[in-house]
Amino acid sequence: MSAEAADREAATSSRPCTPPQTCWFEFLLEESLLEKHLRKPCPDPAPVQLIVQFLEQASKPSVNEQNQVQPPPDNKRNRILKLLALKVAAHLKWDLDILEKSLSVPVLNMLLNELLCISKVPPGTKHVDMDLATLPPTTAMAVLLYNRWAIRTIVQSSFPVKQAKPGPPQLSVMNQMQQEKELTENILKVLKEQAADSILVLEAALKLNKDLYVHTMRTLDLLAMEPGMVNGETESSTAGLKVKTEEMQCQVCYDLGAAYFQQGSTNSAVYENAREKFFRTKELIAEIGSLSLHCTIDEKRLAGYCQACDVLVPSSDSTSQQLTPYSQVHICLRSGNYQEVIQIFIEDNLTLSLPVQFRQSVLRELFQKAQQGNEALDEICFKVCACNTVRDILEGRTISVQFNQLFLRPNKEKIDFLLEVCSRSVNLEKASESLKGNMAAFLKNVCLGLEDLQYVFMISSHELFITLLKDEERKLLVDQMRKRSPRVNLCIKPVTSFYDIPASASVNIGQLEHQLILSVDPWRIRQILIELHGMTSERQFWTVSNKWEVPSVYSGVILGIKDNLTRDLVYILMAKGLHCSTVKDFSHAKQLFAACLELVTEFSPKLRQVMLNEMLLLDIHTHEAGTGQAGERPPSDLISRVRGYLEMRLPDIPLRQVIAEECVAFMLNWRENEYLTLQVPAFLLQSNPYVKEPLVLTIILSLFVKLHNVREDIVNDITAEHISIWPSSIPNLQSVDFEAVAITVKELVRYTLSINPNNHSWLIIQADIYFATNQYSAALHYYLQAGAVCSDFFNKAVPPDVYTDQVIKRMIKCCSLLNCHTQVAILCQFLREIDYKTAFKSLQEQNSHDAMDSYYDYIWDVTILEYLTYLHHKRGETDKRQIAIKAIGQTELNASNPEEVLQLAAQRRKKKFLQAMAKLYF
Repeated sequence: MSAEAADREAATSSRPCTPPQTCWFEFLLEESLLEKHLRKPCPDPAPVQLIVQFLEQASKPSVNEQNQVQPPPDNKRNRILKLLALKVAAHLKWDLDILEKSLSVPVLNMLLNELLCISKVPPGTKHVDMDLATLPPTTAMAVLLYNRWAIRTIVQSSFPVKQAKPGPPQLSVMNQMQQEKELTENILKVLKEQAADSILVLEAALKLNKDLYVHTMRTLDLLAMEPGMVNGETESSTAGLKVKTEEMQCQVCYDLGAAYFQQGSTNSAVYENAREKFFRTKELIAEIGSLSLHCTIDEKRLAGYCQACDVLVPSSDSTSQQLTPYSQVHICLRSGNYQEVIQIFIEDNLTLSLPVQFRQSVLRELFQKAQQGNEALDEICFKVCACNTVRDILEGRTISVQFNQLFLRPNKEKIDFLLEVCSRSVNLEKASESLKGNMAAFLKNVCLGLEDLQYVFMISSHELFITLLKDEERKLLVDQMRKRSPRVNLCIKPVTSFYDIPASASVNIGQLEHQLILSVDPWRIRQILIELHGMTSERQFWTVSNKWEVPSVYSGVILGIKDNLTRDLVYILMAKGLHCSTVKDFSHAKQLFAACLELVTEFSPKLRQVMLNEMLLLDIHTHEAGTGQAGERPPSDLISRVRGYLEMRLPDIPLRQVIAEECVAFMLNWRENEYLTLQVPAFLLQSNPYVKEPLVLTIILSLFVKLHNVREDIVNDITAEHISIWPSSIPNLQSVDFEAVAITVKELVRYTLSINPNNHSWLIIQADIYFATNQYSAALHYYLQAGAVCSDFFNKAVPPDVYTDQVIKRMIKCCSLLNCHTQVAILCQFLREIDYKTAFKSLQEQNSHDAMDSYYDYIWDVTILEYLTYLHHKRGETDKRQIAIKAIGQTELNASNPEEVLQLAAQRRKKKFLQAMAKLYF
């Protein structure tokens, strides 16, 4: 179609006889009503909606006489639409905060590119090569607007976005959303490639010392006229809306600061640039005042940025040099200057200004980084731990488990450093006698724990040791060390901590493994593991017994522990503790759990909480099996701990469902009904679905489902848990208001799913309701969701009590009524006995709405595939027949394969098909 023909068509489409909804934009233009519309208090459509509509209409592809899709024509109609969009943006004063909040990235990208085009920026020209000082003011402002938006979009894309909850699946809407997502990703990729240039453009803008002008509705009208009628007005220094230099620089400084701050996560040196820009923004805001038209800065967000920069990049002024120890440690951690952290901790051992909890949190952070594979931090962890241990000793606390663990294999460097920390942490002239006594006792205990006399003499000959201990004490200690043999010293040392027991002499590995299996003494288990690890470093001793089982939610965390000895010890202690609890050997279970808790407390907050949760469950079982049987109420402390667990909201903590269930059952058993029904905090209903599930929701729901199903004229029964507890019939059916029952069931299901959206039973009920009311797409959505939540999004097999034959048959009927006949055939394979009759009948359908042959890879039943080849041959569909033949020819479907191979092939295809269905209907 020619441009003239398109113009004629556009003119025709704007005649008054055309329905208003198809020509309202031309009507606004022809009647000069756009400005009047925008001046309304609450214009409908809203200005941003107008921009979207104008640009969508202008970007519609055309179709030529040969029915070929062509790019949008550059005709008068489309040029008018683009101009209208620009005029609406001008009415909004080009406020990026408003435009970004309401327009998608592709739409705003198109709008700003149109602004560049109408502002006479040549297409393809690199903005970084343009001299802003020599450009017309409106052109320079257009370039700045585009590049400000570019870096703001990059910064915004780095923030996590909460996904909107999808509505009922519609294929056309899903395709449109996918296209917009891909287009946005492509635009972001280009913006990120040009980010360095955009930053240079904005940095250059800060050097301008002249006011700029932004296009208004009037200047855009002038630009749309014939060139001879403009008389150069739009390029003069007075055309458009004036933007003062300070206003422009303030906004640019803020946007650059945000960009630099975002880059600082990968290059900490850039934080200095961010700090400079943010503090310059604050100065400019003070100069401009709060009445600026073109500079809208979120001052609370700016204050947050400035505060963060103060910590990350301290100012060089003398007033800012007095940093708090917190800031100093934080800066060192961010920059990787761990040696400075050690020096700060040693100095703090004298001043005692940093809280112990803060120092421990720093050590945990370092340990977690080391666990992630940074072996260079192992030495740093020991040194920070040694500093913390000396601080503990000086204040009269016991030696931590972690220090004993790290000091299991002492060497000269470790002892030298420990002595240095001890010496620098005590001012012998000012120290109290009790403090000196604490340090002397610590050094003596360290000596007693060393097997190598060389290391003992390193400590005993040190100046601090000689100063703190009297001659008699030193001689007595050295004599003790000389007399003892390496084996004797294992027995004479008092047991004060889990890690204080050294390893004994070695015996053969098989005997030790046998002892490891039999032992329930945590101290003996640890001793055996140390000996085993001393014999070989190639074995994983947590695999010695196949009866050592740890819940899967825990095993991933435990097996991720970097140190082999610690990993084996944690796994075995937990597995043995769980086994003892199962067989009601609660005393040994408590010993094993306590030892495991002591072990993990320092290096893994996650595992520490796991052990506290397991010990709570153990205490519940202990009470129920003991005094609880006689009716004695549990201690108030236990009830308080149960409440604490139910109200716990710690992120990323692995939780076992059975603990929550046991806690609720415990509260119900001991008549804590008021707490469960009245005092329970509102957030708990969201975070812990078991609080109201056992009695209130599940039982009541099953009652109303039973009432719903007793009607003889209801074909599509709804399934529910515990439905069998109700009578099978009702004597007086006429007394039941079935409409009210149906409404109650729907509302109960809606409420239960708001509490726990991942309960597969409730999801099946919701699906059954949609199925019974002929809402087949929605029913499939919930049938699929029920399978997904109990199979890790179909990565595991869906339990057969979830996808029963009845559920599968209903899914088949949904697909059939939605004309997705290939999906019907595939689902027929899911039944315990494949329904060939239904499968063949569905494949015969000619009007299938699914992509028929693209689903053949999900069919594992050879009979169905053979029928497909016959069907396509009969229809003369050669290409589709070849696809079916190729599917049959896959070696894993060969009938002579072992049953395990055939089952694996079926499971793999089930998984892929259900995941594909989920993507379609979610």
